[in-house]
Amino acid sequence: MDLLRSGFAIYGVDASASLTAEFHRRFPHAHVACERVEDSGFFGRTFDGVIAIGLIFLLPADTQRILIRRVARAMNSGGRFLFTSPEQECSWSDVLTGRRSLSLGAEAYGAALLEAGLTLLAEYVDEGGNHFYDAVKR
Repeated sequence: MDLLRSGFAIYGVDASASLTAEFHRRFPHAHVACERVEDSGFFGRTFDGVIAIGLIFLLPADTQRILIRRVARAMNSGGRFLFTSPEQECSWSDVLTGRRSLSLGAEAYGAALLEAGLTLLAEYVDEGGNHFYDAVKR
């Protein structure tokens, strides 16, 4: 993992016991908690960066907004929050989980970020068509 090799302290949260066990096996110096992100205490600390790839859209709309506020509270001033969700407001059945997925859309995410004390800096699309939101805590 490039972040570990670059000297960053890594903390991960996942509700899957098998995924957290594998993460710990592969990255024994990283910190990992097996818990639902919406219930996480985020290790009782604050962070300079939070990455949520393939997560936000798996949660119900209200839970997404709550999680954005909780992430903002767990971030240091100037910290960055990067997450993925489609640009358009839409819902679909997730291929990996079979669960209903929901994108609030770029306008709603921008509003939720602002309400949480975060400013949307940029949006990116990778080669696989994944839409990224990059925000900073004011």
